[in-house]
Amino acid sequence: MAKHTYVYVTYIHSTPEQIWHTLTDAGLTAAYWGHSNVSDWEPGSRWEHQRTDGSGIADVVGTVLEAEPPRRLVMTFDSPGEPPGAGPSTVTFDIEPYHDIVRVTVTHENLPDDEAYQAASAGWPAVLANLKSLLETGHVLPQPPWEMHAGLRAAQMARNDPR
Repeated sequence: MAKHTYVYVTYIHSTPEQIWHTLTDAGLTAAYWGHSNVSDWEPGSRWEHQRTDGSGIADVVGTVLEAEPPRRLVMTFDSPGEPPGAGPSTVTFDIEPYHDIVRVTVTHENLPDDEAYQAASAGWPAVLANLKSLLETGHVLPQPPWEMHAGLRAAQMARNDPR
């Protein structure tokens, strides 16, 4: 079975330090991502993408593989439970300064199938658009951009709901 890789690049008027903080602060990720990313962000530590509804449900979990503030963050990225047979997918954030702007490259590797690739293709642009808006204006977008792909998001959350 062929594995998929998704790469997304954006440019943000910010600093690498601000971007790193915004990627790793649970309160800020809740504001622009709709989930709190919870971890101590040390290599080998667990991280969880927890719902903000107070349920404590994590829709994505993983392990921090690399953390080089403020330049690079690599983590596994999968639904809770056993990783897929071909191993976990990984997400890498590369943060590169250029004068007053920063290039953020997100590489999501080892996506197991077309469905996961489609979810990444819809999700990463939405999350990073909201991140960019927050850092450049101080506000998230007026509508959560992932609502444009509400069916994909609902399916992911339904898979992880213990009910």
